[in-house]
Amino acid sequence: MPFRLSVVTREIDPVEDLLAYADPTTPLAWLRRGDGIVAVGAGMQTHLRIAGGFDEPHAAIMSSGWQQIAAQADIDDPVGLPGTGLVAFSTLVFDDASAAASVLIVPSAIIGRAQGRSWITTIRGNDDVPDAIVEPREYGPHWAGTLGPGAQTAQGYEDSVRAGLDAIAAGEVSKVVLARDLTGTVPEGADLRRLVRALSSEYPDTWAFAVDGLMGASPETLVTAQNGTVTARVLAGTTARGADADADVAASAALASSEKDLDEHQYAVQSVLTELRPHTRALASSEQPFLLKLPNLFHLATDVEGELSDGATSLDLVGALHPTAAVAGSPTPAAIAAIRRLEPFDRERYAGPVGWVDAAGNGEWAIALRCAQFERGHVRGTGSGPIAVTAYAGAGIVTGSDPESELLETRVKFRPIVDALA
Repeated sequence: MPFRLSVVTREIDPVEDLLAYADPTTPLAWLRRGDGIVAVGAGMQTHLRIAGGFDEPHAAIMSSGWQQIAAQADIDDPVGLPGTGLVAFSTLVFDDASAAASVLIVPSAIIGRAQGRSWITTIRGNDDVPDAIVEPREYGPHWAGTLGPGAQTAQGYEDSVRAGLDAIAAGEVSKVVLARDLTGTVPEGADLRRLVRALSSEYPDTWAFAVDGLMGASPETLVTAQNGTVTARVLAGTTARGADADADVAASAALASSEKDLDEHQYAVQSVLTELRPHTRALASSEQPFLLKLPNLFHLATDVEGELSDGATSLDLVGALHPTAAVAGSPTPAAIAAIRRLEPFDRERYAGPVGWVDAAGNGEWAIALRCAQFERGHVRGTGSGPIAVTAYAGAGIVTGSDPESELLETRVKFRPIVDALA
């Protein structure tokens, strides 16, 4: 008997706290401004997992596998909002050569909210797995985690930035994005929904996500596709917020006029436009970036919008766009080679695509930034004890970058995760 999914979506009474329905130890969630989708409990019907060793890019394998699953699904969805019907959550590695795995997860049940309406989707396979228990669960007690230096020390990061500047001076790259890591633990049995809720509450204009232990609050939309319309938000060029209103104005003005940051931003915008053009018509972006204000940072931002012209799915577009110059550099192959050489760790899913896709190929995808990976196997596979966590932050290096300033930028970018863990 071929594998086939039966999917039913029904509108329900308004749900105020979507996260209350998620599994405390392995939450699966996608939230923005209180709306979004959350898997109920921990049940999964389908779980595609791709590790290294494939000649084909992970996004292409995911897209092909997902289309086969979706084609075999019976879907009853009278609600018809973004996130209803058959939906899969996914997170992909930054570099297809990573030792980590890209995953695509179809839960047994999803609770969602959008446009003032709430719904539940149940997803059944050929087996007799019982329906998920759809009821909120009380949050566990408050907890605090610890973070300290990872594989890349502060001094090591400054040295890597200098090496990146040498590569730029030699003509190897025009931009390279270099990251560093922090490692630590959170208590055994911690209710990880608390971290997602803190990020979602403190940074409501970001995409707050939790997929396969990767949790964060990304301000950068990689791509969205809905009924033939494609959008993206490009962020590159960053400065810390000021300590008061006057300092805030000065910081934003300095960023808006910074030749170094404007150049960095332009690399990122052009990389997105170049990759989207073959799939779209009427593709447009603002001529000048605008300032995106977050609680801790200003970013230079540009929104892009177009109409799909070739039937590409959101996963196809993810494959075309990733990695952008905003998280890798330019030209991309040389930047990836420099990152492999200059970063003393595997980024795994940091700076990779994270989001969801539906049966029609619609979806919302962010770049996994301001995030940390929680090891589901606890501390290096012991199966018990504190849960290992690795957080990441990076900065774009171009001509004129200063190693100390780039290190300070990463410290500001770590703040969302550090504060949420506290």
